[in-house]
Amino acid sequence: MLIAFDSTQQALRAEMLLEYAEVEIDICPTPKEITAGCALSIHFPDEELETVKQVIVDEQVEIRGVFRAVHKDYEQIMF
Repeated sequence: MLIAFDSTQQALRAEMLLEYAEVEIDICPTPKEITAGCALSIHFPDEELETVKQVIVDEQVEIRGVFRAVHKDYEQIMF
């Protein structure tokens, strides 16, 4: 799973919040298939989706969306 952002500030904020929530994440470049205003994205394991959703909603993190890799493309699954 991947979270894309419209701002670097929100990406860094989400990184801090998710690490605090003990979600295993990786910062990575936003794939060219996803249109976003920020070059940073956060990759996380599928099984952490509910925790990630909860952090995003509770902390009002502004995101472009949550995406799942499907073949060679990405499917938006949230926002």
